[in-house]
Amino acid sequence: MNFKIPLYNKKNLQSGQGLLIVILVMVIALTVGLSVAVRTTSNLRTSSDGENSERAFSAAEAGIELSSTSNLPNSSSLPNNTTYATTVTILSGNSLNLNNGTIVLKDEPVDIWLATYPTYSSPWTGTLDINWGSATDTCDPIESNNTQSALEVVVISGSLTTPKTTTYLLDPCSSRASSSNAEQISTAGDNINGTTYFRKKSIPITSGLIVRVIPLYSSTVIGVQKAAGDPDLPSQGTIITATGTSNETKRKILSYKGFPKLPVELFPFVLFSPK
Repeated sequence: MNFKIPLYNKKNLQSGQGLLIVILVMVIALTVGLSVAVRTTSNLRTSSDGENSERAFSAAEAGIELSSTSNLPNSSSLPNNTTYATTVTILSGNSLNLNNGTIVLKDEPVDIWLATYPTYSSPWTGTLDINWGSATDTCDPIESNNTQSALEVVVISGSLTTPKTTTYLLDPCSSRASSSNAEQISTAGDNINGTTYFRKKSIPITSGLIVRVIPLYSSTVIGVQKAAGDPDLPSQGTIITATGTSNETKRKILSYKGFPKLPVELFPFVLFSPK
């Protein structure tokens, strides 16, 4: 029996190879096209998100500025299709973290209003706990390594016509306190609004008008708290929270607005100036 072996048609074989090449080229072209489309879409989305973020931030800034103007709503739409919403919180009550809970810089005074600003009415009477520092602060013989802050506390009390000033120099570092004639403070601090302080000093005050606190040697966090049964502290300013919205993007700004500091010329009685 004779068998015939089929012969491949060279022309058909070349045609099949050409079709395969065309398919591969189309796959590569489609892959490149999809990649470019995805990259373009991603870039457009990033650009749009960035623009919306800037517009939302600008709307929040506008809310902060407009919140201090009377007879304006606490939320509104702006001409560039953005909106803002603000809330204003008055800082008062039985305890406060000064400087809105952020660090008070060395030698920079911070004021605690005990009478109503700006009339100085209703002077405050009670015991005020001054808290400062954190547990990680160290008292090092090498002053440059010493992170424990001392405080100079100036209490102005009485009447506007005949004010009385009382100055306290408080230092938790024993070696430093003995050389500067400061009162060494070893009483553990309180937890005020989530912040645990290292040391505290309780100061009795009668008809208080204002207290000025100055960190010495190093910057520190400071909080105050009134004793149980004493009247609440008056307003120390406001916290304005503004949220700006552009499409689905939101940005929030927190602004602390305290009362103006008293000029340093009113404190000629400062007795201690550390080197």
